[in-house]
Amino acid sequence: MMNFTFRQLKAFEAVARHLSFTRASEELHLTQPAVSMQIKQLEEHVGLPLFEQVGKRIFLTDAGREMHHYACAIATQLSEAEMVMDEMRGLKRGRLTIAVASTANYFVPRMIAAFCQRHSGVSVTLEVTNREALLSMLTANTMDLAIMGQPPSKGLVAHPFMENPLVMIAPPEHPLVAEKAIPLERLRSEPFIVREQGSGTRAATERFFEQHGEQLTAGQEMHSSEAIKQAVEAGLGLGVLSLHTLEMELALGRLAVLDVAGFPIRRQWYVVYPQGKRFSQVGQAFLDFTLQEAQGILRMPTLEAA
Repeated sequence: MMNFTFRQLKAFEAVARHLSFTRASEELHLTQPAVSMQIKQLEEHVGLPLFEQVGKRIFLTDAGREMHHYACAIATQLSEAEMVMDEMRGLKRGRLTIAVASTANYFVPRMIAAFCQRHSGVSVTLEVTNREALLSMLTANTMDLAIMGQPPSKGLVAHPFMENPLVMIAPPEHPLVAEKAIPLERLRSEPFIVREQGSGTRAATERFFEQHGEQLTAGQEMHSSEAIKQAVEAGLGLGVLSLHTLEMELALGRLAVLDVAGFPIRRQWYVVYPQGKRFSQVGQAFLDFTLQEAQGILRMPTLEAA
């Protein structure tokens, strides 16, 4: 196994290109004896002479020509690596992994699109899951950033950046749609379509009912906001979802928001990462972008329009 250094290889490449120790030493800003020493050490590692001298001129040996081919290839790879690192420092390139609660998937792609318009060389991987799995990923530190509802405080840094109101929805023809300030006790006989265990939306809804001395009647359990919307639209029960998920259904009149006392449940979206997280340049840039600009570029249905 050849055990040469990049410094030796750089000296060899310069001498091979110029076929002159003098010109190579001038280019490298080294003394001629220093360059000669680098070449001698490289030849000792290779076990073959790389140059031969005829009169006052030097030439590459067969081994030297082969080594020069590989030295040029290695120099090209190193130059490309340096360029990529420079670009990443300038945010021209880079990779970003974002994990989001499934409800956040309704708006996070728009954030990513806006960010990537500014940094076209950045590639983004988006992991969409529920709250329970998201917390596991944060514990394992397998992503750059997470976007979720209320996170636990232990071991995590969480910055709120946008409101996340939870509203109660019903099909437009439901008799409660026309009523105002509906008390929670009026809903005791109403079946609810709920998210699966481990969902932040479900946990927040159950906590709200318990705090008001009521119990949520879970009629059916669904594993996505889309499934809940379709089930509510079909008349299978009421639902509680983030207002962020309802833009199209409210605009088309497929669902209605009920005026229930205490609703909407006021929550926030948070950008979250483990304490002590060391960010890449692109990760820090996306964090800053989320905190400073995300709310301005995202649209959300207003409660008044709903």
